[in-house]
Parts: sequence; structure tokens; C-alpha cells
Amino acid sequence: MNRRCVIVGAAHIGRYGSVIPYLRGTDFFIYCDAGLKHEAALGHKADLIIGDFDSTENPLRDTETVILPHVKDDTDTVYAAKEGMRRGFTEFLLLGVIGGRLDHTLGNIAILNMLESSGCHGVIVDDHSDMEIISGKPAYVTDKYPYFSLLNVTGVCRGVNIKNALYQLDSAELTVDFPLGVSNEPLPGMTAEITVGEGRALLVRVREE
Repeated sequence: MNRRCVIVGAAHIGRYGSVIPYLRGTDFFIYCDAGLKHEAALGHKADLIIGDFDSTENPLRDTETVILPHVKDDTDTVYAAKEGMRRGFTEFLLLGVIGGRLDHTLGNIAILNMLESSGCHGVIVDDHSDMEIISGKPAYVTDKYPYFSLLNVTGVCRGVNIKNALYQLDSAELTVDFPLGVSNEPLPGMTAEITVGEGRALLVRVREE
């Protein structure tokens, strides 16, 4: 499937102009519960609405809607990601999932790992940055991003290389208890190249502070 699944959560989006350029006309949009508050500003109607409607009322629209129980293991956003995979999507963009409650933010970042474990790939975009899991394949950060960070999110990352950046690494290790890769910068006029030989790292590209 070539279409991408966009999942919209209820976290604050303050700079819609920074988020909208990431959207595509062919995207399939899932709005989670109070994430519907972003629908008009994003300019894309829901293809599917999912939620237990504990933070907003069920809009009772003709749009396909999945009503979840209040007591469940999956958050609305996790359920939406699983539903997207059930429908054959392999590429995901998550919006409105960073900010507010830290526990929800960390849980939503964990969704990127869940997608990666299932052979899919996800990107989270917020007002200031975009983030994705990298493992094996190289990733790049152009100098249009003033900063980037590389953070270990599972076990130990080995064979970590960062080139064309202010702080370079060569066959390094990243552990979960020392944030060695925080706040790096691509060299002016160059594109930083990042590879992770073993393990998974969260690459955060910072567009603006």
C-alpha cells in the first residue's frame, strides 16, 4: 500500500503552519478522540474516528467510528496504530501526540518502536521537531535543521556513526543511562549522516526552538 496513515492525537498543536507541509493529499486520516479538535486547522477530514470519548463527545457523524471501552490496555493512539496496520498501512505520521502529560508523550514515542517491530515505520511531528526510529539504514539531517539529537531507546546501540556534524561519532555505543547524543548540529552547508549498526535510536530533528 502506497498511502500513508496519519494519526492525530489530542495534544496541543500550536504551529499548524509547521505541521501542514508534512501532509499529503493521499493520506488516510485517523483522528483519536479529542484529536478531532485539530481537523479543521489541518484541513483534512477524518477517514476514521477512534476513541473511548472520555475527553470529548462522540460527534455522531457518518464517518466510520470505532468506539472503545474506557477500561482497556491500548490507549486510543496505540489502538489507532494497530488498526492502521490491520488495514495494511506500513508508513505512519503521528501528530498531536507530544506535549501535555509526559506519560502520554513517552507512551506515544513508544509507538514508534511498536511500528518498527512490526516492519512498519513512523514519524512524529510536533511544533518544533520531527522524530523517527533509525536502525540499520542510514538517516540524514540537512543543515536546514539547526539541531538534532540521537537517543537510545532500547538496550544498547552499537556501531553508531555520526558524520558531517559538530560532534562526530565513530563506532560508538549509546546507552539508556547517558544521553551522549543530545543536541548536535549539522556542519554548515553539509548533511549529517547517522547510522546505527545494532539496536534502535530515536533521531530528533529540531526545526526551531
